[in-house]
Amino acid sequence: MFDRQLLALSKPLVDRIAAHLARRGNTADEISITGFGFGVIAIIMIGSGHTLAAIVPLLINRLLDGVDGALARMSEPTDRGAFLDITLDFLFYAGIPLAFAYCDPPNNALAAAVLLAAFIGTGVTFLAFAIMAEKRGEKSTAYPSKAFYYLGGLAEGFETVVCFVAMCLWPQHFAVIAYIYAAMCCVTTFTRMVAGWRQFGV
Repeated sequence: MFDRQLLALSKPLVDRIAAHLARRGNTADEISITGFGFGVIAIIMIGSGHTLAAIVPLLINRLLDGVDGALARMSEPTDRGAFLDITLDFLFYAGIPLAFAYCDPPNNALAAAVLLAAFIGTGVTFLAFAIMAEKRGEKSTAYPSKAFYYLGGLAEGFETVVCFVAMCLWPQHFAVIAYIYAAMCCVTTFTRMVAGWRQFGV
């Protein structure tokens, strides 16, 4: 919901970091993989019960997810890089609820399963819309720098990060947070289905 505004606000910082890494000779793919590594660290820490400390690698993961795209645009963006970026993002998103379920199965397992199911809805509609839009040669005016058609919604990247940080701050309330965010994801899935139905029906 707030991704477009957040991207505009964070662009100067992200571009400075990307420019520094470019001067060092780092590639966008390297940053994508490094960011995912921090995501894995966060997942492991959550699974072992160190939820508060996990916020740091979690936020580094999200920062590097923005930096890799900026770095790619400074050289020559590739299809492989875009594929790697979105794949690692979805694996990271799936890993966080799974880690909370592993940490406390009796209290968290069902809520984590519901949230993961909701993530499937948002992910499938997001990617399916992008595929159909690419096939028709359509581009997003809201997110012109993205490698593919980026369809927004109530639950986007920023909201997901807020959700994950809240879970880490208040792990005892994971189930409540997960159910609330799953409901937001369901709304997003529905609105994307409606958008696809309307846009691709002509």
